[in-house]
Amino acid sequence: MKRLFTGLSDPGLLRSTNQDAYYIDPEGRFFVVADGMGGHAGGQEASRIATQIIQTYLEENWATAEPSHLMLEQAFLKANQAILQDQRQHPERSDMGTTAVAIMFREETQPWCAHIGDSRLYRLRGSKLEQITEDHTWVARAMKVGEITPDQARMHPLRHVLAQCLGREDLRQVDVQSLHTQPGDRLLLCSDGLTEELSDQIIASHLKSIRACEKAAISLVNAAKDKGGRDNITVVIVSIDGMIRSDFH
Repeated sequence: MKRLFTGLSDPGLLRSTNQDAYYIDPEGRFFVVADGMGGHAGGQEASRIATQIIQTYLEENWATAEPSHLMLEQAFLKANQAILQDQRQHPERSDMGTTAVAIMFREETQPWCAHIGDSRLYRLRGSKLEQITEDHTWVARAMKVGEITPDQARMHPLRHVLAQCLGREDLRQVDVQSLHTQPGDRLLLCSDGLTEELSDQIIASHLKSIRACEKAAISLVNAAKDKGGRDNITVVIVSIDGMIRSDFH
């Protein structure tokens, strides 16, 4: 299936630097979004390292017989080790880390995705927007077991507390899953700078009403800034089956 795609990252209205990073493979084989933390220099470095290592590992192993799910998992684990090594070499960045979400399209019928932290992957199919990834946060866990409601989760003071991220010695496993796609689907990878400001309903309305990828990305980022733009905002949009003009550049 054909894929059309674009990406956009914005520092938002309150941050002096952008600690998000993203990578789009020019051939549309894989896409990565990372949201760094740990101070200006640390957050920027962690997200940069993660996207670079994931990109390099996937490119170097693409033609091998390694199964896709293991390849994605190893790419994330390699990124974690690279961040840990940088922490050891630069103690001033010892508390840095990053979330990450990635999706890859190989020779298999369906793609695979991996994530850690609260950067998300969504799929829009028809009029329904579905969050594919599950946030690795205290709030998400509490909501899953019914301790708090979704409305309470959106305003909870601990909503930014991560249960997992890249850059931690105790990381042992990355969430990897296959993803079903069909012609007409749109995929959205994003940092929490988008989802903190916009509800799923608003995100869905932008993706449904604006068919050109680049225009949809700009519209989502601007909408998040209109709502306050308190964090860095990064979006990557992938449309399946070439239903719209390719406007990636």
